[in-house]
Amino acid sequence: MIARKPGRPRGRKSGSGPIEKAERLPPGVANPVDIHVGHRVRLRRTLLGLSQERLGAAVGLTFQQIQKYERGANRIGASRLYEFSKILDMSIAYFFEDIPGELKTHAGRFKAGLRDHEQDEIARDPLVKRETLELVRAYYRIRSPRARKRLFELTKSLARMSAGED
Repeated sequence: MIARKPGRPRGRKSGSGPIEKAERLPPGVANPVDIHVGHRVRLRRTLLGLSQERLGAAVGLTFQQIQKYERGANRIGASRLYEFSKILDMSIAYFFEDIPGELKTHAGRFKAGLRDHEQDEIARDPLVKRETLELVRAYYRIRSPRARKRLFELTKSLARMSAGED
């Protein structure tokens, strides 16, 4: 039998307060942080014009494995995230930028992970759609700042017209 120090209650670390047992997401439910990181990988890969095949080849994976990472179905380990940061020319912090506030606590991650509509919300986000990313990439290939500005103004004008503002 292992003796414990007197006066030190079980389930506590020195100076850290009580340790609570964290709830785990059910099997098959992706952790929302893994989904967020995967979406950031996809965003950067698409902005650079890399296919899943090319990114996979660069790190020794199949495109199916890249798909799983991008969906959050598979967690990206630290060494793999480091590789992605080098290939995609971004700091590791980039993958965690813009993370929703609720995902900063375990309880928030658990609650978000259980929401059925989470994937629907992500799918509706225009910033993760391929069309948006291709449009942004094409826009920045226009070398003339004046032409880019005129295209920008035209796009805003068309959006206002379709919304019935003009």
